[in-house]
Amino acid sequence: MDTSHVGEPIAETAHWTPPLPEAPGFEHAVIETPGLRSHVASVGEGPPVVLLHGFPQHWWQWRQVAPAIARRGYRVICPDLRGAGWTTADDSRIGHETRLHDLVALLDVLGVDRAHVMTHDLGAITGMHLAYTYPDRVRSLVQLSVPPGFLRFTPKMMPAFTHYPPLILRSPRRSLRWLFAPPYLTHPMSEAILDGYLRVEERPEIGRATRAVLFGIITPEIPRLVGPYYKKRRLQPPTLVAFGRHDRPFTEPMVRRMCRDHERHADRFELAFVEDASHFVTDDAPDAVTALALDWFERRES
Repeated sequence: MDTSHVGEPIAETAHWTPPLPEAPGFEHAVIETPGLRSHVASVGEGPPVVLLHGFPQHWWQWRQVAPAIARRGYRVICPDLRGAGWTTADDSRIGHETRLHDLVALLDVLGVDRAHVMTHDLGAITGMHLAYTYPDRVRSLVQLSVPPGFLRFTPKMMPAFTHYPPLILRSPRRSLRWLFAPPYLTHPMSEAILDGYLRVEERPEIGRATRAVLFGIITPEIPRLVGPYYKKRRLQPPTLVAFGRHDRPFTEPMVRRMCRDHERHADRFELAFVEDASHFVTDDAPDAVTALALDWFERRES
C-alpha cells in the first residue's frame, strides 16, 4: 500500500496492493491513528453515516448502498476495520474491544462527533460496543443480520454458528470463497463480485487475521450475548435490527420472541425483515437495505 498520501484522497485504485475493486464515486484515503493505518472509502457530503462491514468482507460491501445514501445528502464513511481489507496494523493481535477503540480514534481524526451507524455481521459487535459505551456519538443505529445484545438466548440459534468451527480450523491459505454461497446468499455471486471480496486474500496478513478476529472478538462476545451483560444495560440510540427473510435460523417468529421485551432494554427499538435476502443482505437486496436505512435515519433527523 502506498501510504505517502496519509490522510489525503488517493484516487487511483492501482495505488493499492492488491488494487481496490472498482466502485465509482468513492474517495480513498489512509487515516493514521496510534498503531493503525485505516483504509477509509467515503462518498458524499452532509451529516455523517458510518458503515461497518461484516466478515469476511470489507468497505466494498457497501459499494451499492453507500452512494445511494450519499445521494440523499449524507457523507458516508466506510472504513476497513482492523484485520480486514486494506487496513494495516503494527500489532496483529485483536482484542475484544480493539475495533471499538480504533473506531473512536478514527472518528476523532475525521472530526465526526456523532453519526448514524449501520453495521452488518461482525461489524455489529463493534457497532453495539460503540452504541453502549459512547451513546452520544450514535445518532441512530441500523444493525443487519445480527440480533440485539439484549436478546433472549435460545438453543434454536445454534445453527447460526455452524460455520464457526470450520473457520477456526481452516488453514490461513484456504480461501473463504465457500462462505459466499447458500445458505448465506439467496442470489449467487458472479466471479467478478467474488473477486472484489476475495482479492484481498493476496495479503498474507489477512489470512492470519481471521483467527485473531474470531478468537479476539467473537469468542469473548458470546458470554455477553448469552448472559446478563447487555440485559443490565440500556441501549440509548434508536436502533433498527433487520434480517433477510431467508437468513436461517433467524425467522421472524423466532426473532420477535427473542426481542419481545425490548422496552425493558432499549429506548427506541424496531425490527424489519428484507424480502428475497439471506445473511449477506447487502448483496442480495441492496436497494431494500438502503430504503430501510434512509427511512430510519431520516426519522431521526426530523
